[in-house]
Amino acid sequence: MNGYFRIVNKDGETGIRLIPPADGGKPVDLNDVIEYMTMKDYACDLPDLRRAVEASAKEETVLMLGQSKGFEERECYKLTVTPDKMQAYAKFYAASENGEELTVDEILRDLAAKGIKCGIRQDAISRYIQHREYCQDILLAEGTAPVQGKDAYIEYKFNTDKKAKPTLKEDGSVDFFNLNILNHCNEGDLLAVLHPEEPGTDGENLFGERIRPLDVKPAVFKYGKNIEKSEDGLTLTSLVNGHVELVEGQVFVSDMLVVENVDNSTGNIEYEGSVQINGNVFTNFSVKAKGDVIVKGVVEGAAIQADGNIVIARGMNGMGKGTLNAGGNIIAKFLENTVAQADGYVASESILHSTIMAGSEVNVDGRRGFITGGRVCAAGSISVKTLGSEMGADTTVEVGADPKVKGRIAQLQKQIEEDKKTIESIKPVMASTMQKIKQGIKLSPEQAKYVQSLSAAGQQKQKLLKENQAELDELLAQIGDTTQAQVKVKGMVYPGTKICIDDVSLTIQKTAHYCRFIKERGDVKSAPY
Repeated sequence: MNGYFRIVNKDGETGIRLIPPADGGKPVDLNDVIEYMTMKDYACDLPDLRRAVEASAKEETVLMLGQSKGFEERECYKLTVTPDKMQAYAKFYAASENGEELTVDEILRDLAAKGIKCGIRQDAISRYIQHREYCQDILLAEGTAPVQGKDAYIEYKFNTDKKAKPTLKEDGSVDFFNLNILNHCNEGDLLAVLHPEEPGTDGENLFGERIRPLDVKPAVFKYGKNIEKSEDGLTLTSLVNGHVELVEGQVFVSDMLVVENVDNSTGNIEYEGSVQINGNVFTNFSVKAKGDVIVKGVVEGAAIQADGNIVIARGMNGMGKGTLNAGGNIIAKFLENTVAQADGYVASESILHSTIMAGSEVNVDGRRGFITGGRVCAAGSISVKTLGSEMGADTTVEVGADPKVKGRIAQLQKQIEEDKKTIESIKPVMASTMQKIKQGIKLSPEQAKYVQSLSAAGQQKQKLLKENQAELDELLAQIGDTTQAQVKVKGMVYPGTKICIDDVSLTIQKTAHYCRFIKERGDVKSAPY
């Protein structure tokens, strides 16, 4: 039991009796005594009171206050309500030796008078009345917290990770039969399950005020053709054999177009789904697909464009005019004399005299694993076994920003400069016109029409300038953090190779091996692998 205190009236004088704790309880707190005496308007010498409190930790102590009030003090308490109005704590103070004690009804009436009408803990009050414990906080009332609901969510039954990597064989080459990037499905397969939102339950504070839970968010299926939604709206199933993917929150199932070769027998191909070519794609032909393009043979000087992935099992020799453009990833056995751009990663066993741009990374670290000649760019990292060549082929690798973002930044900067010049050229004409109007000079209908059109053009340019500047600022912020940008070389890097990270570059002067290149303190530096 904690230590406590009570007022005593003895021999015509008022004092305070301090009772020590029992059974490991806490001693009397000086602040509690001061608070009580201030509340009851008792005065005393503070140093004397402090010494008496310290002494009461070991034995019962009486401090006479040098005054006499001559009446008994009733038991009382101090009520504290938490700022969120959810809990009320009472700290009880003992009655004087002959004073009256509180009853359950008195406590309940007092709580009601203070506006507390919800969450009153009758058991706590009864327990206190039966076993009085002074000078400690006792929870007398507690509100009901709201029960938070759950947002709706969609559970997809297929792999939605666009960064899944192809399987590598023991020798480091890519296993083109186990790419791990296509989600095949059959007719009737379950594609997605919608778990509806669960609304929460209102809470209530001590004063009867309702506390609403946070709003829950619903979810809605977004899907394309070849998919059926159940009658209850909670599941999606495939209507065809094909492959499924998630694009910007929308589920698509594509039934694949299969051809032997892309040549004179087929002409150029443009298809809403995915395309599989069992043979080759010959020079001057093109393939466009809303899904993936999979070529089991080779690609010559052709153009392939896919909203999804491009996979070329036996590689591509673009002959200086072949192009690849993928909204997903590009995976090819080799890339030679080719221009390739992927929003995701590029993976190949060798890249020779090509221009490659990847939105995330470039991996050329298979069995052959070389980048020789040309320009290879990636927003994240470039990993290669051999970089450059002993013959000094002009080889440049760049990391640190999405090539598309760099191009857009250059485009915006040019447009902003042109718009500023146009706005500045309009200002003198408008100023001159306003001066004429102030002087009372009347404009002809043609002049008025011209000024109006010029003013509208200026306002439009101002609006475009503001929008372009906002987009430019956002893109510049995106490329600001390039701490992960690096070039990793598992084998040799040869002299003459140029390595660029952000806006700084390094030309290799002597052969190095098993190293990586990072940007440190404004320079490109070599670091241990």
